[in-house]
Amino acid sequence: MSKPVKYTLLFVLFGVLVLIRFFEDSLFYDPYLTFFQNDYLYLDSPRREVVKLVCFTALRYVANTVVSLGILFVVFKDVSIIKFSTIIYGIAFVILMLLFLYFISNPKQEEYYLFFNIRRFLIQPLILILLLPAFYYHKLTA
Repeated sequence: MSKPVKYTLLFVLFGVLVLIRFFEDSLFYDPYLTFFQNDYLYLDSPRREVVKLVCFTALRYVANTVVSLGILFVVFKDVSIIKFSTIIYGIAFVILMLLFLYFISNPKQEEYYLFFNIRRFLIQPLILILLLPAFYYHKLTA
């Protein structure tokens, strides 16, 4: 893959991640978006439709994961990295979603900070931010 094509693909893929974030209000059902901006300090957990919230959170996680795997493939061009990353994303999804379900079914104000961070890993491409330097370092030392 030539450098201009590689950089164009990376620009487009990172742009898609930005667009997912920019249009999160209109694309995904998430009453916690506004709640965690300020209200969590003063109010109880917002009213929510649990099934709808879980489905849209999973959809957003999958969308971020697919784009992130695309970025990893463009950067490293190694199928084994994609396979390993898919396993990491799958395990993280199961663990984070179980914790997410616990926190939305048992909301306690003293646990909002932990819930906020677990939710952040589900709705933002934070795993990509961890995997890119890790795989880059691995490539340098291999």
